[in-house]
Amino acid sequence: MSPFLEALKRVPDLLAAHLLLAASAIALGLVISLPLAIWSARRPAVARAALGFASLVQTIPSLALLALFYPLLLSLSAAVGGGIPALGFLPSVMALTLYAVLPILRNTVTGLNGLDPAVIEAADGVGMTAWQKLLLIEAPLVSPVLMAGIRTAAVWTIGAATLSTTVGQPSLGDMIFAGLQTQNWALVLAGCLAAAGLALTVDALLGMVEYGIAERKRVRAIVAVVVLAAGVLAALAPAMPSSRPSVTVGAKGFGEQYILARVIGHRLERAGYQVRYREGLGSAVVFGALAGGDIDVYVDYSGTIFTNEMKRQDVPARAEIVRQVGDWVAREHGVRLLGALGFENAYAFALRGDVAAKRGLKSLDDLVAQAPALKLGSDLEFLERPEWAAVQRAYPLHFRKAQAYAPTFMYRAVASGEADVITAFSSDGRIAAQKLTVLSDPKGAIPGYDAVLLVSRAHTGDARFVGALRGLVDAIPVEAMREANLLVDRDADKKSPDEAADWLERRIGR
Repeated sequence: MSPFLEALKRVPDLLAAHLLLAASAIALGLVISLPLAIWSARRPAVARAALGFASLVQTIPSLALLALFYPLLLSLSAAVGGGIPALGFLPSVMALTLYAVLPILRNTVTGLNGLDPAVIEAADGVGMTAWQKLLLIEAPLVSPVLMAGIRTAAVWTIGAATLSTTVGQPSLGDMIFAGLQTQNWALVLAGCLAAAGLALTVDALLGMVEYGIAERKRVRAIVAVVVLAAGVLAALAPAMPSSRPSVTVGAKGFGEQYILARVIGHRLERAGYQVRYREGLGSAVVFGALAGGDIDVYVDYSGTIFTNEMKRQDVPARAEIVRQVGDWVAREHGVRLLGALGFENAYAFALRGDVAAKRGLKSLDDLVAQAPALKLGSDLEFLERPEWAAVQRAYPLHFRKAQAYAPTFMYRAVASGEADVITAFSSDGRIAAQKLTVLSDPKGAIPGYDAVLLVSRAHTGDARFVGALRGLVDAIPVEAMREANLLVDRDADKKSPDEAADWLERRIGR
């Protein structure tokens, strides 16, 4: 089967989740916008404030707005003693609702203010109440303009909903982000086409409603509304409760994480669980999601927890870091560190072998003197992480330029010369495939990064859950992980994360 047809298999469930999210945001946008628009049309001061705020929201990048709602809800949940989901649907729908407000609000206010005064005077002359004028005169006259605003809001919202992947809400963005990280362009294309097709279809149906209202062709408008309602109802089907217990596996946004999430998911499915995936999450988001119970299990790296969450700057031995991390997550968050998987994925400064040989670079000490002439490429997080500060304290590195890339494009950057040095990952198969030289860290500035399996509070005492995953502890050697990663990352004969997970399971024989 072609990669594109294989990618299309993922569309139905994600399309349903995407449609539900967008429909909810548009519905909430209408609930907020319509009363506010009526009030604004009668009070110029309210109109200035409301339209100003809605316009301000539009200046905030949608990804940033989505990200802001996560810590807000997390703090609110902590303040009230839990119970408020900070990951997934709620932060996504709140952010997208704000984006939907402006076009609906602006069009409705403009339509109400643009009504012929003579029509309003005539309504007053026959003794209509304010509600009668609104329902019988103003609403019918403004509805075509309102529908134009709803159409704009719908297209914007459906497009922005692809970014909800970053806060753990399933959407067509899952395919786009996963495809970008693993260079699976069939997956990217399928996700983009599905999102564009959904936006065009919804816009066309809303256009039918607009035309039906404007031309007084009620049947056409009713048919379009029925089709939209049927689509939303059909999208609810995947959300129907199942008799099997459901668990959520989390993952960060790079190939190794996608593979390990599928390995975990396969084992849990065999143990009788229904598995959902929340992928493409940032380091802070994914740990907070586990601690808050929004996901049930994921793989993290001991050094990441040690530096980012525990705020430690010392560098003990690898085994000691794992032990201290396990004690801390249990004590502070009720999370269980089930064990290390058997390999380390540490940050490692790497450059092309020919460049390293030409410049005589073998260690980070050697790099200090030559850094001002070189360009650094890092992943999207590293330059803001404590590890980078620790490296700079140990080695006064000052590069000519530092540029952040998605992991996949970081490796392409060093191969093409766009970057001279990159912050590679030690379990990445592309280090050997691209013949990169890894610089040693003689001062021990970078802590150990053993891959560790973390289980949420809800499942720490679940013998079936823990038993399904215990076989992964100390089971994955770094050589096997590198080979599995390369299956996903290489250009020729590329495998999906699910196929790489199958290969890795056969390789380790567990």
